[in-house]
Amino acid sequence: MTIKIFYKDPYIKSFTAKVIKQRQDHEGKWYVVLDKTAFYPTGGGQPHDIGSLNGSNVERVDDVEGEVRHYVQAPIDEIDNVKGEINWLIRFDHMQQHAGQHILSATFEELFGFKTVSFHLGKELCTIDLDIPELSLRDAEKAEGYANQIILENRPIEARWMNKEEVDQYELRKELSVEENIRLVIIPGFDYNGCGGTHPDTTGQVVAIKLLNWEKQRQRIRLEFVCGDRVRNQLGKKQSIINQLNQLLSSPEANLVTVVERLLKNEKEMGKSLQETREKLFNYEVTELTNNYEVINGTNVVGKVFDELSMKELQKIAKLVVGNKKDVVAILINTTKAKLQLVVARGSEVNLSMSELIKNSLLIIDGKGGGNEELAQGGGEPTITGEQFLQEIKEVMK
Repeated sequence: MTIKIFYKDPYIKSFTAKVIKQRQDHEGKWYVVLDKTAFYPTGGGQPHDIGSLNGSNVERVDDVEGEVRHYVQAPIDEIDNVKGEINWLIRFDHMQQHAGQHILSATFEELFGFKTVSFHLGKELCTIDLDIPELSLRDAEKAEGYANQIILENRPIEARWMNKEEVDQYELRKELSVEENIRLVIIPGFDYNGCGGTHPDTTGQVVAIKLLNWEKQRQRIRLEFVCGDRVRNQLGKKQSIINQLNQLLSSPEANLVTVVERLLKNEKEMGKSLQETREKLFNYEVTELTNNYEVINGTNVVGKVFDELSMKELQKIAKLVVGNKKDVVAILINTTKAKLQLVVARGSEVNLSMSELIKNSLLIIDGKGGGNEELAQGGGEPTITGEQFLQEIKEVMK
């Protein structure tokens, strides 16, 4: 069993230890087990520490039945006097976020009776899942304000090892997952919670809590938040974006929402106008096509090559053509840099099978497609031009 000295002193930044095991796992990755360690292993929603052992980077730390495995880039040569260095910035960030989660979860439970059922400490954001179906802005703001008041009061945060009888003296926020060697993290008069994570020794060191967003996840609310230096980092990122928008939109911050709403409205109106224009162009195309057909093997055929239309638009033109002229077959081709697309359709007075026509036509370009007797579509590699493709399809029909 590795002695976990981070429990005695979560502020420890370096230590010396002895290697008691050095192995490769089933993936061939080296790990080191020490007689004692200040590296926190992944667990309880908190990520592992990183740092180095004798200069070799520690990239992952796992706890396997009390054996703390330090995954290193290379084996350790000196096994009797190993110096461990903790990445303090990351360790303290984890301490701030984890303590902030305790404060936030206790706040929601004290104010509203909302229980926290899970916690995740990510690289940039933290989340808790509240066992409620909805969260109002009013309740969220009230909880954020109260949590920050607890931080401002700079209350002590204590961690104590207890047995079950000692724990029974406290009103715990959630049920314990163990019955012996219980570690209780305490903010006196506010929160009592079984936890194996690392925490600062006062709430003031959490600095601040900021709720960022929340959304419904199944029948629960997942709430995003940040604490400590992450609040400043988030503010910096968001301010940078606002400054860029100020310049792009030539608008002060207070008017950004109004300006964006106006732009979106204008875009919607322009999109509607553009669609109406395209509809007129489609109708013009349909008129031109139905007035310019040729007879192939006793069947009236209209054909045209388009550039950069969508398959949906190609299908629409084809349907309009055969709807207006019921004794015609429409062969419409669309060209892009990446492929040739084909739509064939027949009017109600034509007996040719479009699924058969598409199958025979796509053999020309080694393409794929399908459809039914009235309408079929497909595509393939642009091995020939659209005009050549159209002529060869006409040859197929002869």
